[in-house]
Order: sequence, then C-alpha cells, then structure tokens
Amino acid sequence: MSTLEVRPAALQEAHLPPAMQKALATELERWQNEKCVARLWQRDATLWTGQDEDRWLAWLDIVADELANVDELLGFTALVKAGDYQDMVLLGMGGSSMGPEVLHGVFGNREGLPPLRVVDSTDPDQIAQTEAALDLARTLFIVASKSGSTLEPNLLHEYFHARMVESVGEDRAGRHFVAITDPGSQLERIAEREGFLAVYHGRPQIGGRYSVLSHFGMIPAAGLGVEVGRFLERAAVMVDACRPDVPAAENPGLWLGLILGMAHALGHDKLTLTASPTLAGIGAWIEQLIAESTGKQGKAIIPLYAERLAEPGVYGEDRLFVHLALHDEPDGGQQAALDRLAAAGHPVVRLSLPDRDALGQEFFRWEFATAVAGAVMGIHPFDQPDVEASKIATRELAETYEREGALPATAPLAGMGAIRLYADPANAGVLRETATDPDDVSALLRAHLDRLGPGDYFALLAYLNRLDPAIEASLQAIRHAVRDRHRVATCLGFGPRFLHSTGQAYKGGPNTGVFLQITADPLQDRPVPGHRYSFGVIESAQALGDLRVLEARGRRVLRVHLDDPRDGLAQLEAMLVSA
Repeated sequence: MSTLEVRPAALQEAHLPPAMQKALATELERWQNEKCVARLWQRDATLWTGQDEDRWLAWLDIVADELANVDELLGFTALVKAGDYQDMVLLGMGGSSMGPEVLHGVFGNREGLPPLRVVDSTDPDQIAQTEAALDLARTLFIVASKSGSTLEPNLLHEYFHARMVESVGEDRAGRHFVAITDPGSQLERIAEREGFLAVYHGRPQIGGRYSVLSHFGMIPAAGLGVEVGRFLERAAVMVDACRPDVPAAENPGLWLGLILGMAHALGHDKLTLTASPTLAGIGAWIEQLIAESTGKQGKAIIPLYAERLAEPGVYGEDRLFVHLALHDEPDGGQQAALDRLAAAGHPVVRLSLPDRDALGQEFFRWEFATAVAGAVMGIHPFDQPDVEASKIATRELAETYEREGALPATAPLAGMGAIRLYADPANAGVLRETATDPDDVSALLRAHLDRLGPGDYFALLAYLNRLDPAIEASLQAIRHAVRDRHRVATCLGFGPRFLHSTGQAYKGGPNTGVFLQITADPLQDRPVPGHRYSFGVIESAQALGDLRVLEARGRRVLRVHLDDPRDGLAQLEAMLVSA
C-alpha cells in the first residue's frame, strides 16, 4: 500500500433535507458512543438480529487475504495468455457473475488477453446469440458457483461442455474450463472428473453478493489483465478507512450506510442509482447487493438503475439519488440534473472516483454500507430466504416436466394478436372489476397500471434476451412511460437473473410493487444435455415458479406472454405507452 495514500481516493458529498441531516448526525453520534463499528468488526451478531450474522463476515478480511495470494491471481493471467484464447466466457449467476461483468465494463480487456462474455441466463435466444459469436476451440469457460449446485451455471456448463466435446473431443474438452467454487463443492468434483484446467476456491464464509473482492471477482479480473495487486492495494485503503479507530464522522462506509438506513426510516426507500458512462454497470451489482440484503421481514430499500434522470416534478417523495462519477468523464448532463433535484429538496449523494483503479474501494464501501444499513433496519443482511422459495417452485415444475413432458397449463385472462394475459384468481378478479372492458387486453393493462399509488414502484420482470438491443429499448420505453405517467419508481429486471437479485426484495419486502411479468416463445430453443426439458422449458418453469411465489405473497402481478419476443413486445409497448 502506498504510504502517500492515507484516505480513500473517492470523494463524497450529500445534499440532504433537514430531517435527514438531523437523523444522520444523531445516528453517527450513537454509533460513535456505542462503539458499533467495533462491534461490526468483532462479528457481533447482536448488532443485527443475533442469528448467524457472525458466520458471513469474512468479506471484511478478504482484501488482505487476496493480497497475500496475489501470485495465484497473476498465475491465472499467465494461464490465459499461454492459451491464446479468443474469448473468455463466464457461466454464473448473481454474485458470481455481476461483479465480473462490472469489472469488464470498467476495465475492458488488455492487449493480448481475450474479452469477457457473461452468460447468466437460461434464455435460449441469449445462449444462442453468445454461442454464435464463439470459436469454441479458442474459448476458455469460467464456471463460477459458490455452492456448485446452482441450477443455471450447472445447466450452462452441461450445455457448453457437450458443445466443446463436439468441437475438440472429449479428451481435450475439460482443458477449456476452469472453476471458481467453494472447497468440496459439487462443481469441484465435476471439475476433477472432467479434467478442468484449474480450480480456484472461494471462501464459504462470504455470501455471493459480497464476493467480488474474493476469487469470484479477482480471478476474472486477472484474466482481463487488471493490475490486481494495485487494485487490491487501493481497495485496502477503503478497508482501513472503515475500521473502528476511525472517527464515525470520517468513516466513508458508515456514512453511506447510515444515509441509506436513515433515508429508509424517513420514507425515502427508492434508491435511484446513476453513474458516469464507464461506471454504468456497477448499478446492477449495487442493485443486487442492496435488494437481496435489505428486502425481508416486510422491509426493503428498493434499488433501481438505468432509469434516466428527469425533471424534479416527475418524482415522488420516496427517492434517494446516489450518483457515482468517474472524475472528468463527460456525463451527458447528469450533474446538472442532480443539481436541480437537490435544489428541489430531493436527497442527493455524490461519490466521485479519481480513476478506474478506485473501483475496488467502492466495492468495499458499498458492502460495508449495506451491512450498516441492515443494522439500522434491524434485519439480517446476509441471508436471502425468499430466493430459495422461487428455486423450490422452479425445481418442482422442472420435475413435473421430466415426468409428464409438459408444464401445467392455464387459461389466459384475455388475448389479442401476439399477446395473452394471465393472472391468478385474486388478481384477475380485481382487474375484471376495474377494467373498462374486462375482455380487452389494453383495458386490462391500463387497469393493472392504475393500481399504482404514491410510494409504490413498478417492476418489469422480463424473461427475454437481455443482449437484444431492440428488446432493451422497448422495455426502457415502457418503464419510462409508466414513471412519467404515474410518478413512481420503476425497475427493470431480466429473468432469471433478477431472481438472484431484486427478486428477494420483491417477495420479502413491503407489498408496494406492481409487477408485470413478460414471457415469450423463444426464437430458437436449445436442448439441455441429459434432460427431457430444454432451456426454453427451464426458463418457463423459472418464470412460472417466480409468478407463483409472488401470487402467494399477495403481490399485484400480471403475466404477459408473447408469441414472438420482438413483434409481440413492440405491440405491448404500443399498448402500454398509450395506456
């Protein structure tokens, strides 16, 4: 660590309403007097709920551990260079995929090293699009899964391993794979059996969403050619700035965490994330960290990103804006828009990074802040009970398909052209009662949107190809039309990716969401080796399982199924924008 750098490089400032300023000052004083930061570093579970929080805090020490093992990280860089690979593909889900995706977005790939593609979906069109861009014989796959039993990376590994066998032969296929997993996992056993090139171990005492500074983020970073030693040294500066011997008012992680916690307590529970173009991808990582950590026991900080900034009058009184800026990078007017929001009385926090290597500091600051916010909210920020509910429902549906060759059939609520609507009896009853025409698709969609009220949020749950720019553009047009008309926060999640992220908050948080799930027939399905079902069937099972859990929790949810993901979505966009 540089002896010249004694404070985190990231700058911070906040424009907060008077009530929030007062609450922040009071809470900073309490944390100082009660030595709460020391309790956090001492792994005192009673700082939260007194359950097993002490088992999940190894991320506090991981930067030092990675620095001590930096030679292993550099060894992976050398391995990738020696292989002369054209592409590097990470197969993962949730915390195993979002951190590496941010790192690639910020750093790109260095000369002589391949770019990183991330596949974290069972959508067959997305899988097919990625596969079509690869020369398998010159591709290295990174299979990342802490438990080694997560459905999506396991199925993706099975598929691409089978394709690799076809390409280079069974005796050489395993040499195109490496694994990142916890010791003794099912994935490690598979890697040994199939002759993987290497296996890298994670720390079992670190949850997936807190794992970016462990091997789950640093091995891919090394493969990209990031100067991991320097990156970790810079991150260590933030670690030291969050230690107990730093006064509470000067602790950057505590400061941010208490703002998040106080904002939630005062009704500003919609965390709106914006960033400079180079840092834009960090929004998805923060979204998962915050939503999965705080969305439980009927509470949640609802994070949203990629919602473009608008004039102050568009927003309700439930917003907290946090902007991450890369110093001197043009931001397309974001700072001016934030100035207007602050002047109108909205709480605005600005974090500024002097360079890309300071990204590791932000990773740790947000992890620390999330743990602090969880303590303020009185919840366990390291578990995810409602994520498991969707997994169980999906597994049951997949087993049904294996036995019977079909998923359960349901009758549509209404249909028109390429669009059909589905709802459980409770939601269907409300929509039929309130729609101007209970058999008209447009009227039912309008009635569903009209269920939004002050303090609510609207979430698009799209089981579609997130790599298709036309699909992304249509969904963004829908969310912004809803925001501007109803003055509510809007979220956009691609399934099944969001099931390991915001899905926890949607099911375990407050009943303030209005959800529109979108499914579609794939343009080109893909088989899953060794199973009766295909990727299209698994994606459908995940969507239906998610829907069942939302319905069981009494959520306001409507499913839209499209016969064609492109034409059908364009038709849906036209209906919703007019609605």
